[in-house]
Amino acid sequence: MLASVLSSPLAIEVNIQIVRAFVQMRKYALTHKELAEQLLLMEQKYDQQFSDVYDAIRYLLEKDQQQTDQSERQAIGFRSS
Repeated sequence: MLASVLSSPLAIEVNIQIVRAFVQMRKYALTHKELAEQLLLMEQKYDQQFSDVYDAIRYLLEKDQQQTDQSERQAIGFRSS
């Protein structure tokens, strides 16, 4: 904590204000539980949608990389001249 390091009246006051701000944030979060639940549902919904998009992009990138890797490989086997 700031007050324990600096030991000044200003540091103590700032520390108190920081704690009060966190207490207010907690009260706000607890009183708006319904809003928090809706935000959580939306987050889960859109995370799944973006997850699907990221999976598709990852698949396309991996497919392109595999094709590049395959074309750069040296062919093995019997060659007739």
